[in-house]
Amino acid sequence: MTTRGWRPVAVAGVAIVAAVCASGPERLLSVRTASDLGPLPADRYSYTAQDYRSSERASALLTRQCMADHGHPGFPLDPRYPTATATATAVTTDYGVLDLDTAGRWGYGWDPAKSLIPRPKGRRMTYAEFADLPACNAEADRRLLRGVDRKRDWLYGSSRSVVVDRAVERDPRLRAAWAVWSRCVADQGFARYPDPVAAYTDSAWGRGSDGNTRHTRRERATAVADVACKRRYDTVELWHSVQARQQALDIARHRDRYAAALKALRTYRANISAVLRNLG
Repeated sequence: MTTRGWRPVAVAGVAIVAAVCASGPERLLSVRTASDLGPLPADRYSYTAQDYRSSERASALLTRQCMADHGHPGFPLDPRYPTATATATAVTTDYGVLDLDTAGRWGYGWDPAKSLIPRPKGRRMTYAEFADLPACNAEADRRLLRGVDRKRDWLYGSSRSVVVDRAVERDPRLRAAWAVWSRCVADQGFARYPDPVAAYTDSAWGRGSDGNTRHTRRERATAVADVACKRRYDTVELWHSVQARQQALDIARHRDRYAAALKALRTYRANISAVLRNLG
């Protein structure tokens, strides 16, 4: 990665948007979140945020039942640990930052008042409870994954995403699009990043243990240029289309394995639903 240097920007958001968009009409509709792009072929084989929330609830109910069997009645569904624990959050994105307002305000981070780390709402567990917790967590996992081949079928689509992502990164159309985007950002006086994810993950933004950045003026101005250049050249839309093509090809090549993975995911969801019906 080479650096072209950074020019002080008096009004970060306005200055960069004006510079990038001056040579052409502004898009009427812009992508603000990844969901605006629509579904991808591999989405139906993937563990979703709703799956996560449901599984967390089901696991907590099973764990509470198990803890009662171990002599700990009244174990909270959302307990705190006996002592304070440090929490780290990994922050990732397929396309980097997308929303112009967010870029101008928070750069590559987010409003610190809106923490992404869920805080337990239940009481602090005792040391005796803490000692029995691992066994009950393991029992809950076995119950939720009953009928699922963990080694072969479980989250097969997620394991294939590494291979698919490599194919996406090698796609000549996408590499050309990234090069155009990179020149656009560099022309505004910022670093020449190889792709938008490199800009998002630049260590210069000083992410803390919670994954948030420092929101410096340089960071915010870079993020605004990043988003404006994506909009100017439809970078994210092309990126999404390349992902869709590569995922569809991979699914066609491994149709039986994807079908088995989907069956496993549906079994898992059925297990969760049964627990929520019986205990929730």
